[in-house]
Amino acid sequence: MAIQLAAAYGAKVFTTVSAGSRATALRMGAIDAIDYRAETVEAYVRRVTGDAGFDIVFDTIGGQHLEQSFRAARNGGQVVSTMALTTVNLKAMHLKGLSLHVIFMLLPLLTGEGRERHGAILRDVAALADAGHLQPLVDETRFTLAAATDAYQYLESREATGKVVIDIAEAA
Repeated sequence: MAIQLAAAYGAKVFTTVSAGSRATALRMGAIDAIDYRAETVEAYVRRVTGDAGFDIVFDTIGGQHLEQSFRAARNGGQVVSTMALTTVNLKAMHLKGLSLHVIFMLLPLLTGEGRERHGAILRDVAALADAGHLQPLVDETRFTLAAATDAYQYLESREATGKVVIDIAEAA
């Protein structure tokens, strides 16, 4: 969804993926899908941006990937993370004068603060979906509620492409 949302708002999206996910990322709207196993951060930043770095880097994994995001961002750039629940060295961030934005989408629902803004964002996303600009990526493999443990193991195996569905209709 991140690729599709960014592209829908006019961003030129470059993403890091495994080699097997390249075609999917391009189909979702990325300009380039960089195989993170075959190319270092420094190499793709040099190749794609001429060593300048990216204006905005969006991290959905956290940990060492957050540190790699700092290395991929341009001086004065922005790093956005949905998985900043980690201990990370901020040296690269400091030396580049980066801004770090941490997103916890559940916070407005838990606290009540910012619910109107949250609602506006969700309405905008719904409008994009209604207009056909967002297509969910759902893995072909389906699981029953009784096989939920298998579904989790499948997801953890990294063999899944997109969301994994657990059909609870049988259990009802």
